[in-house]
Amino acid sequence: MELHNLKPARGSVKTTSKRLGRGEATGNGGTAGRGHKGAKSRSGYSRKIGFEGGQMPLQRRVPKFGFTNPNRVEYQTINLDRLQELVDNNSISDSVDFSILHAMDQVNKNLPLKVLGRGELKAKLKVSAHKFSASAKSAIEAAGGEAVTI
Repeated sequence: MELHNLKPARGSVKTTSKRLGRGEATGNGGTAGRGHKGAKSRSGYSRKIGFEGGQMPLQRRVPKFGFTNPNRVEYQTINLDRLQELVDNNSISDSVDFSILHAMDQVNKNLPLKVLGRGELKAKLKVSAHKFSASAKSAIEAAGGEAVTI
């Protein structure tokens, strides 16, 4: 093996790139495969996201209405039937608060908790949460418990 007969391994080098703009004889001279005129033929061209060739873009055609409140508070919820299940499984006994529910993987620590009134609560519980629906609060108090807002 000498320096003059070194070659890359067979199949490792693929030369499929066209040599553009190297004269008419190559078949890719003149316009270098870009066609004539128009934005795509110019150097430095990059198509903008959403550009539709001058037609009014979709994001500008669609009507916009309404209002999105930037201060909206997203609550995670737990229902009374779920609390009753936890009582039946002996997971909780007389009081329930956010930290107990988080320790049992029922709630996420980053979102406030709202108790909703689906289902029936038979146990006498002291429930602490960030918010209660009216039906949940009345059901807890009807069972002899207490609804405490954090």
